[in-house]
Amino acid sequence: MQPGRYVSIEGVDTAIRSGQLRWNTTDGWRFAHLDDGVRLVVVVCDTETASPVVVTAWTELANLQTARRSERWDRTDLETIQLRTALSERAETHIPNRIRPRDVPRPFQICSHTVTSNPGEGHVQCEDCGGRFRSKGGLDRSRCSK
Repeated sequence: MQPGRYVSIEGVDTAIRSGQLRWNTTDGWRFAHLDDGVRLVVVVCDTETASPVVVTAWTELANLQTARRSERWDRTDLETIQLRTALSERAETHIPNRIRPRDVPRPFQICSHTVTSNPGEGHVQCEDCGGRFRSKGGLDRSRCSK
């Protein structure tokens, strides 16, 4: 499991077997499974192989109050999910106002960087290279120099 994604083999399996089939878009079939206020979304693509292939998976906050009451998620988990979502929704746009409220002291992987955020700061910072970024596009264009 990649830190900050909250996606495991078991979670992917549960989403595919018992989750809701969301829609079929150009990137494949999407399955969604709700777990204590957090939704796991799994994208599966049909290939020329004997079985479908999981393309990607992510978590998104579905119900903050339910997630906060859950023993499954701690405060940093929820902050991380919200920060990843904000960065991914508008990858090429600087979003300091959406980063500023997030308090993510536990590093997580995004692009090639290991990032954290501090409340009040309008950027995420890579723990390895020291880079500061205000968008996912910026993280993606700058390879970590660790």
